[in-house]
Amino acid sequence: MHPTKPHFQILDGLRGWAALLVVIFHLFEGRLLDPKVIPEHHGYLAVDFFFMLSGYVVGYAYDDRWGRMSQWEFFKIRLIRLHPMLALGVLIGGIMFFLDPFGKWMDHTSIWNLLLTLIIGLTVLPSPDLRGWGETHTLNGPAWTLMQEYIANALYAFLPKKKSIPWLVSLVFVGALALIKTATWWGGVGTGWSYDTMWIAFVRMLFPFFMGLLMFRLGWSIRIPLAFPIAAVLLALLFWLPWFEHNGLYEAACIILAFPVIVAIGAGGQVSGAWQKACKFSGDISYPIYIIHYPFIYWYTEWNYGSKPPGGQVLLVAVGMFLYFILLAHGALKFYDEPLRVWLKKRFLS
Repeated sequence: MHPTKPHFQILDGLRGWAALLVVIFHLFEGRLLDPKVIPEHHGYLAVDFFFMLSGYVVGYAYDDRWGRMSQWEFFKIRLIRLHPMLALGVLIGGIMFFLDPFGKWMDHTSIWNLLLTLIIGLTVLPSPDLRGWGETHTLNGPAWTLMQEYIANALYAFLPKKKSIPWLVSLVFVGALALIKTATWWGGVGTGWSYDTMWIAFVRMLFPFFMGLLMFRLGWSIRIPLAFPIAAVLLALLFWLPWFEHNGLYEAACIILAFPVIVAIGAGGQVSGAWQKACKFSGDISYPIYIIHYPFIYWYTEWNYGSKPPGGQVLLVAVGMFLYFILLAHGALKFYDEPLRVWLKKRFLS
């Protein structure tokens, strides 16, 4: 086994911060639906930020291993890292679909269709749309981003490696053009989760992932004091700014221009004391909270639109759910994900 490298602590913290922001966005969305009226108008940009962080960190973690690591070994490492939590999220989604007291989906879904959807969902491939909402991953909506993460990892493994910077620059340039064109045409990038817009998911992944990889290979970083709080505030500000007339251009600019600056600040900064602990904790729960919270959002959304509860009651429920998601993510990490990954590494990695 290759010894574990030290983490970019601020990048870990920013990943956790972005995960918390997207959870808040989904809680708003479950009440208001339309991003134009949601206070955190651009919260779904957290996905694009995740892709950029992933490209940077994948380059850092694996670029220097290719002389002693096969592509199959790389895929096993990534599956062990990502798939246990994905599987848990899909299983939770299947159970909650079956028990859903608000949507009552089992009134018009056979148990065999649910089981088939569950099995397909565990592979991260698009599954049958049981709710009729158009989702490619109906039991756990955010799983569409994990499918794109796997595609990005496959491209990383099979395309030329570290010494081929020109192809990477070309790929990033093409990705930027596709992102600008798509975002201005659509009016933003807040899609890709449906069968109708599944191709946009690939566009959303292509530029940020390979831009992150390019940044690592070129050694881009920015050293400033108070790097984590400054980067965190900048990220939140981008998410909470209003809906603009040329919203697609704004969101493309966030991804192409602003996110690289924030990632560079995170890569070049240092933390200690309370900030270090905050980065560690938020980084630890970032993936669990992102991939297992959404099945509960289905119930929350259906409750909002079926029962039409008053705003004060919704606020109390939303705050309680937010705190519950943090506890659930931490518990899933410590009692399920980490022990299972240790066992899988011993069993399947040389």
